[in-house]
Amino acid sequence: MIRFLGNIEAKTDAKGRVFIPATFRKQLQAASEESLVLRKDVFQDCLVLYPESVWFKTQNELRRRLNKWNARQQAVFRQFVSDAEVVTPDGNGRILIPKRYLQMAGIGSEVRFIGMDNTIEIWAKERAEVPFMESETFGQALQEALGNELWEENED
Repeated sequence: MIRFLGNIEAKTDAKGRVFIPATFRKQLQAASEESLVLRKDVFQDCLVLYPESVWFKTQNELRRRLNKWNARQQAVFRQFVSDAEVVTPDGNGRILIPKRYLQMAGIGSEVRFIGMDNTIEIWAKERAEVPFMESETFGQALQEALGNELWEENED
């Protein structure tokens, strides 16, 4: 199973091509992942790269949870998959980010790749330099989400 970790700066060229960081490329090659799926994140102004196998698992889970005979749920599924595009790294390890995706995420020439478990996020560098949460808020949110569970596990 692929687990991406890291926060790596890169630059796009005039055509919108960017090198996937070597550490991420090695993991993709080791997992025999030749194609990636690119879409804008649902909640944030960033792009998400899914290894193709992760994309299909995500899509299958969404399909299972959404009733295709319910108009609203079918529209949610349609929106999710229609905003996605397959991208394949070239021989040099670059992908072409279509202009509409660069615009959606507010990306200029400098980006930041962030490993997010089994996906990779691509952020405009200036947006990724600001903390996603303030330290105190982050600590409180983590405690609320996991505090009691961690305490119970440590007592066993």
